[in-house]
Amino acid sequence: MHQHDWHEHDDDSDNRPDELAGDFAAEEIEGLEKLTISSVGIDIGSSTSHLVFSRLVLRREGSAFSSRFRVTEREVLYRSAIMLTPYESGTLIDIGKIKNFVNQAYDEAGFTPETIDTGAVVITGEALKKENAQPIAELFARESGKFICASAGPNHEALLAAYGSGAVALSETKAATVLNIDLGGGTTKLSLIKGGTVVGTAAIELGARLIALDDGNVVVRVEEPAKRILSELGHTVSVGKAIGEELKEVFAKRMGELLFEVIRAGTISTMASTLLLTDPLSDYQGPGDVDFVVCSGGVSEYINQRDTRAYGDLGPQLARNIREHLAATFRQGVLQEATEGIRATVIGAGEYSVQASGSTSHLSGIDSLPAFGLQVVRPLMDGVDSVERSLRAALAKFDLSEIGEGLVLALAVEEPPDYPSLRRLAEGISAVAGQTSAAAAPLFIVVDTDVAKSLGGILKEELGLEQDVVVVDGIEVGDLDYLDIGRPMGVSEVVPVIVKSLVFPHQADKNESVP
Repeated sequence: MHQHDWHEHDDDSDNRPDELAGDFAAEEIEGLEKLTISSVGIDIGSSTSHLVFSRLVLRREGSAFSSRFRVTEREVLYRSAIMLTPYESGTLIDIGKIKNFVNQAYDEAGFTPETIDTGAVVITGEALKKENAQPIAELFARESGKFICASAGPNHEALLAAYGSGAVALSETKAATVLNIDLGGGTTKLSLIKGGTVVGTAAIELGARLIALDDGNVVVRVEEPAKRILSELGHTVSVGKAIGEELKEVFAKRMGELLFEVIRAGTISTMASTLLLTDPLSDYQGPGDVDFVVCSGGVSEYINQRDTRAYGDLGPQLARNIREHLAATFRQGVLQEATEGIRATVIGAGEYSVQASGSTSHLSGIDSLPAFGLQVVRPLMDGVDSVERSLRAALAKFDLSEIGEGLVLALAVEEPPDYPSLRRLAEGISAVAGQTSAAAAPLFIVVDTDVAKSLGGILKEELGLEQDVVVVDGIEVGDLDYLDIGRPMGVSEVVPVIVKSLVFPHQADKNESVP
């Protein structure tokens, strides 16, 4: 096994108790105004897999210790080679080859697992449907909470591509309506962006690798959507048999027609309807509604003329058809080149935000820190439901009935945060946490205002919760975030928190029209 075999490092917090706090403590001399971290994003797609290593610079937004950090700079340090996602069979991804590829990328980039602060793996498209997609995600999760494993569904993947391609930044900078077309191996994702906000996403099962070929044009894999399209065209292909150039062109032409039925926003055929993975784009009036089009994904490398080689699929043929449809559908000058093409999803997947608490945290369980990879449970408390009912509803979203290990409650506190409201909140938490079978597990809570010490005191001293309680304030998180919580540091006992949520560049790079 390779000496830097990242996936074999089991969680061993005893060997690195101060790891997270140490990263922040090193910056304390500078007043904790700036933090630099190393990050990796790993994308396992239906067609290709690749890695991007980045250095992120985060700066504190305000002067108070409770001010959060924001990513202000991102430098891509290393882009791995792009590997065709390896398959053992039509339904199994080759895990061994994925592991070797990742190990090699780490070596070439000059990193080891120990020198990477955080990272993400995103499994997308047809790759998600394979039998061993879940074991692959678990493989990454062994990296002691450093890796957040996101299986990006079609709408989520469309959102990632819209940000990673620079389409959102372009829309914001130009105050324009932008359509992002992310053309992958198994699916094509659409995002409509207005004034920097993604207002609609859609996805359809059309892509360059619905039919995969070897060097001799012999078919090695046929995905189900391809079989449906071929049947409509009156053709069949078989694994182990060669496919002719004429059929490649016919098939690619039909994929282009089906895609642009959706993009033109008119009446769509039964075939296009069956291939749609989502509802059509909402709040979309058709091509006349669009100021700019940005293409990303693997096929965009051909559309943007960054690549001409064939990779055992129909990428070149599909790209030619897409370019013709773009020219016929949109006015001249609308097409803008993406800041990232094939790497649009993974560029964003490796980036995270880091925050630091105020000095009012409640830490009755300091021995429980650092804690890594805590999944956020964020109850929606609108004042109508009881706190207990809201907590149970939030847990139910994750198919959970109680607060167990590896979770952190993220709470919005009523304004003003007086004693009666905090007591009511604490009683609801106690009603759920006190009944859990995992009562020995520490209870982690983050709140958005500076009431952690008070809330923690009520839970421990007034309501007598038995388990350790860690409450950290001034932290903002979303529904799909994960947290790493470090040990308190310095005389002010600021608690460092890494919020693992996807962030993207705020400024559009120069976008030049594609001829």
